[in-house]
Amino acid sequence: MERYDLLYRLYDEFDTKSLREYQDFVDVFPPVDSRVALDHWQEANDELEERKDEIRSAFAMGATYAEVAARANREQAFTALDLHSKYGRAVNALVLDVDETLRSAGRTDNEIPRDTLHMLTEFHDSGVPIVICTGQTLENVKGFTIQGLGNELVHSGDVSIVYEAGTGVFTPGHGSDTKRLLYENLDPEIQSVFEEIRSRVLPNAADELRRSVHLQGNEFNVTLKPNFETGSNQAAAIIDEALVYLLDLVDEAVVNSLDAAEIADADDTDTADADSGDATGRSPSWARAYYADADNEIREVLESEHAAPELSLEDVPPVVADRFDRIDVAYYHADAAEVGSLELNKAAGVESALDVLGVDDPFVLVMGDSKSDLRVMRWAAEEDAGLAAAPDHSSRDVLGHVMETDELVFDRGRSAEMLRTIHVLNLLAKLG
Repeated sequence: MERYDLLYRLYDEFDTKSLREYQDFVDVFPPVDSRVALDHWQEANDELEERKDEIRSAFAMGATYAEVAARANREQAFTALDLHSKYGRAVNALVLDVDETLRSAGRTDNEIPRDTLHMLTEFHDSGVPIVICTGQTLENVKGFTIQGLGNELVHSGDVSIVYEAGTGVFTPGHGSDTKRLLYENLDPEIQSVFEEIRSRVLPNAADELRRSVHLQGNEFNVTLKPNFETGSNQAAAIIDEALVYLLDLVDEAVVNSLDAAEIADADDTDTADADSGDATGRSPSWARAYYADADNEIREVLESEHAAPELSLEDVPPVVADRFDRIDVAYYHADAAEVGSLELNKAAGVESALDVLGVDDPFVLVMGDSKSDLRVMRWAAEEDAGLAAAPDHSSRDVLGHVMETDELVFDRGRSAEMLRTIHVLNLLAKLG
């Protein structure tokens, strides 16, 4: 209990609120060419150091406690201490989603806040690698990462980008491992499914759908995005329609990748009398039935679009279901409908990134808001390899997982507050 007593003393006896205000000002003061402004910054920095000196002289290991007080409020500090008591180790890598996690259309105008960027540089300077893990294209995420963190940090060898939800990993400064195209390792028959979907997805779409969506410029995944503001009613309506369309494309592409006789031999149903379908007896509801059973959100969309499957999961031929088992159909409300590979999810990408970065015994912080991030969180939990944190507007399943583990939920657009908590965890871990 000694450390808890020391934290109580720290926050009871010292004006930690003012200390944090000085620290925040010094940290995020913008670069300006003004003598008056620079003098003001220097005065604030001098005051900050004086206040830290008071704490340094009052505690054994006072430098660490001064840093704790300057970075975290009372609740954050005690949360960090609880985590240290539970796990007994520091976080040795950050795994961070971007959209609606580090930045938010609702709170940060789709910019990563300066206090968040500063905390990321603090982790980097302390030797903690950073893995940016996103569904976006490499060029897009690389651009704003360099803009926010700087070219030198991104190319330091301690930053990796898992892009397109795990289809590729980009880690500058690692020679032949700088770019790993994980999708190239997929079996040819799975690659053929994606090639067919990609070639048909826009040309075969109905006119209204084709005018209302665009194909994200991915290397591998097939992602339809709305031509409307993300989150709007128009975006929600068109993405729901796009999801149904993608499911039927997946159905056709999977069947086309299989031998007709193979499907007929494996199908126990009376396909010869099917009301619809081709010579194989294929029903366009196979994919709908499979993915509706796997994902309640997809089922709800199908029902709302009057496209609920007429078949049950048991009606899907095993050989077709086996191929569906390897293909992910993801739905992001009013944002995107996507086809990806379940063998190339964010968790697989993160494992590859950590391998390149040389993190042999990972204990990571996973921050994210969506189902693709949940796979990484579950991997960390199953492997005893880290913590999970999420903004309070995350999907139900993500929030459920986070609340069942360490309850690390933060306000929308306030990712810096969670990073402060983990920064303090690492400071406390150094005390032994």
